[in-house]
Amino acid sequence: MTASKVSWAWYSGGWSNANGDVNGPGWTNGSTPGKCTDPTALGTATYPNCPDALFQFHHQPFNYYSAYAPGTLARADHLQDEVAYENAVAASKKTCGLRDVSFIKPLGEENEHPGYASENTGSDHLVELLSSIEASACAKDTMVIVTYDEFGGQWDHVLPPGTVGGVPGAHDKWGPGTRIPALVVSPLLQANFVVDHVEHDTTSILTTIEKRFNLKPPGTRDAGLASLATAFYAKAPAS
Repeated sequence: MTASKVSWAWYSGGWSNANGDVNGPGWTNGSTPGKCTDPTALGTATYPNCPDALFQFHHQPFNYYSAYAPGTLARADHLQDEVAYENAVAASKKTCGLRDVSFIKPLGEENEHPGYASENTGSDHLVELLSSIEASACAKDTMVIVTYDEFGGQWDHVLPPGTVGGVPGAHDKWGPGTRIPALVVSPLLQANFVVDHVEHDTTSILTTIEKRFNLKPPGTRDAGLASLATAFYAKAPAS
């Protein structure tokens, strides 16, 4: 996306606190040098890096690439706090100020993950995100995909393909796993649409982005998967 001038950012809940972006969007640790003042900050935190106790370092994928290392312009431009996203939506009164592609990763307590997050808190946060888009100038042409990194349960009554009799899976030696929910929200969705039986996986989200912006697939996995285009009119909003 960067090479093709497609604007994008990864917005993470609690990023400014964790990254030490003092007084940046989402910063909640005051202005006293040497002290993380937010009571939810990790007990072992060292100012100015004051991550929330439920900030998930392992859920920040771009953080592990040298191109986005601390101090780089790419890190400052593309890795931002979720509050920066919220501010951009709130400012989109007449024209949409969002980037072409926005990835949003809520703070741990708001991501609906079993074990440490409240379902109510996570659902409420999702509604807030969707409602903010709906109330902005971005509503008319924004596609929102809500999905998860696992299915959140212990059992799926539909057997994944490629698991019978030791036959390899459709994509790799582990095969597709359990089904993962996905919610697509857009004014361009087909009316009275029945979900088709085309196989998709989480990589289909990347495929959709690539086809939307005419990007060359970086790998064989996304190149061979169907996008989410079948759900859309693509020309006019559903009536």
